[in-house]
Amino acid sequence: MIANKVQVGIVGLGFGSNFIEIFRRHPHSEMRAICDVDQQLLEKVQKKYSVPLAYNNFDDFIADQHIDAVLIMSPITRHYQMVKASLLAGKHTACAVPMAETKEQCLDLVNQRQKSHKVYMMFETAAYTRTFLHVKNLRDTGQLGKIQFLRGSHQQNMSMPGWPSYWYGYPPMLYATHALSPLLALAQKPVIKVVCYGSGTIREEYAKIYGSPFAVESALMKLGDSDLACEVTRSLFDTIRQYRESFDVYADKLSFEWEQIAGEGPVLFSGLEEAQRIQIPDYAHLLPEEIRIFTGGQVADEKHASSIQGGGHGGSYPHMVHEFISAIIEDRKSEIDADVAANWTMAGICAHESALQGGMTVEVPETKL
Repeated sequence: MIANKVQVGIVGLGFGSNFIEIFRRHPHSEMRAICDVDQQLLEKVQKKYSVPLAYNNFDDFIADQHIDAVLIMSPITRHYQMVKASLLAGKHTACAVPMAETKEQCLDLVNQRQKSHKVYMMFETAAYTRTFLHVKNLRDTGQLGKIQFLRGSHQQNMSMPGWPSYWYGYPPMLYATHALSPLLALAQKPVIKVVCYGSGTIREEYAKIYGSPFAVESALMKLGDSDLACEVTRSLFDTIRQYRESFDVYADKLSFEWEQIAGEGPVLFSGLEEAQRIQIPDYAHLLPEEIRIFTGGQVADEKHASSIQGGGHGGSYPHMVHEFISAIIEDRKSEIDADVAANWTMAGICAHESALQGGMTVEVPETKL
C-alpha cells in the first residue's frame, strides 16, 4: 500500500468495468491493473480508463506484488478458484455473488480467509441499494419496531439467448443471495435450517443440464438465535415476470413492501389501515464526496436490467467499493465477511437440496470466524 492508497486489480471486465472509475476516484484507492481473457475487451477498457497494467492471464495478474486488493467479477464457475488463489497470494479479496457453488467450497473459503488474515468481502448489491439503506435506517432509528417476518424474491426471465452457457437450466436457489441478503442483513442473524419446494417445470433441454426441473423454488428459512423465519422465492426460466429483486419487511410499528411494478414506488404501512407510497431518497451522503456521483446511474454495463435498474443495482456500486476499501484501511472485517457470505450462499444451496428431496428440512452448516 502506497501513501494510504490501496492498489486495486479487477478481474472480469464484462461487469467489472462498472467499478474501475469508482476505485480510481475513491480517496483511498488507485486502479493498478485489470485482467480478462478477452484481449480486445482488455485493450478497449485499458485505453478508456487509462489503467496502468492489463493482464489476460490470471496467474500473471495475481503474481503482481504491487496489487493490494482484488475484485473478482468472473463467471460464477470461477469464483471459488479465483478467490482462493487471491487469498493464497496475500491479496485482500472481494468477489461477486454467489460466494461459490457448493457448501464444501464455501467452508473452504471461510478457512482460507481466516488463514490469510486478509479482508474478504462478497459484493452483494442487494445489501447496498438505496432501498435497503432506507429500510435499514428505519430499523436503526426504531421506526420499524420489532421485525416479525421478512420475505424476498428475485424473479428474472433468462430464457432468451445471449447468456453464458452455464446459466441455462441453472437451479434458482443456487443463486439466492439477491433475494435473501436484505432479509438476513436486516435481521442480523444467520439461516440455520431450511425447507424448500420446487414448483412447475422448465423446458426439458434446460432441466437435464443440472438435473433440476423446477421453474420456481420457494423456501422457508429459520434464523438462528431468533424467533424469525423468512420466505425466499426465486425463478429464472419459463416464468413470466418483470425483472424484480425485492424484499418485504413486516414489523409491529411499520411494514414495508416492495413495489409491484417498477417505478410505482414501494409502500409503507402504518396503523390499522394506513398505507402510502414513498419515494426512496438517495444515500450518497454516506460516501466520500469524490464517489457520490456513482449512486445516480454512472453505469458502464448497460446490457442488463439489473445494472440499469435504479442506476447500477439501486446505486449500490460505490457503497460496496467504499466498504471494501474502508475495511482494508481500518484493518477490520468487512460487513459481508467470509462467514456471512458462506451462510448467505449455503442457505440457497441447502434450499435447492431440500427441493430435490421433496421439501425435507436441511440444516445449514455453521460458519464462524
